[in-house]
Amino acid sequence: MSTTPIKLIECPRDAMQGIHEFIPTAIKAEYINLLLQVGFDTIDFGSFVSEKAIPQLKDTSEVLSRLDLGSSVSKLLAIVANLRGAQAASTHEAIAYLGFPFSISETFQLRNTNSSIAQSMDTVKQLLEICDKKNKEAVIYLSMGFGNPYGDPWNAEIVAHWADELVSAGAVILALSDTTGVSTPEKIKELMPVLINRFSDIEIGLHLHSTPDTRFEKIEAAYACGCRRFDSALKGFGGCPMAADDLTGNMATEDLISYLSAKAEPLNLNMEKWQEAVWFSQKVFL
Repeated sequence: MSTTPIKLIECPRDAMQGIHEFIPTAIKAEYINLLLQVGFDTIDFGSFVSEKAIPQLKDTSEVLSRLDLGSSVSKLLAIVANLRGAQAASTHEAIAYLGFPFSISETFQLRNTNSSIAQSMDTVKQLLEICDKKNKEAVIYLSMGFGNPYGDPWNAEIVAHWADELVSAGAVILALSDTTGVSTPEKIKELMPVLINRFSDIEIGLHLHSTPDTRFEKIEAAYACGCRRFDSALKGFGGCPMAADDLTGNMATEDLISYLSAKAEPLNLNMEKWQEAVWFSQKVFL
């Protein structure tokens, strides 16, 4: 058991965003309301991005209006891809975190947010200003943090360089993100200690995509390196539709719960509500 509390970020947004058939707003809201009762630190519930880019999440504002936050300890996170989205998300008092995918792959940054890395750094700086004014916190994802399928340069020094730039700009939460499932225990053990040791005052998390057969070894590598902030999705649903034609699923929340419970980590989760969410997920992910 560690002295630093574990933060589990449940990501129904990531789980749903690549599904082509539109999930009714009421179903989305009912599912997220169940997840809100489990006791996760944060629920990554929706995104304020172009309806053309991610049509599944065009109803994020309406979903938000149907959420029951009164009895939940969880905070809400919404993804934004540009300043327009950041401004829109920041008007909602119920949203605590604005997440921005900052790719260290130039190709993917253009593909995902229609802007270069340099332009995206400017966006991050303005996003941090919006967060300061609106009493929000920014979560910056180091997207393609473990490599990319486009042949763009990647190594640990590049990751550390951009982490330095983001922290210098004022970021206090970074999530090293494996967008296409290319992370390995070896890469995790190479990168996480560098970031955790270099930025002792910064919260460093992991957003891993994985196939089922490699999930536990990745969790084990991250935990051993001192990672205490984990993104995941129930049953490992989802993936990034902007990254590849074949979606690589998210880290499965139940695998995280199983591993961390075995390490005697106090997760303080309502497992009855979790089981209800698992059952209800059959209505969401047909």
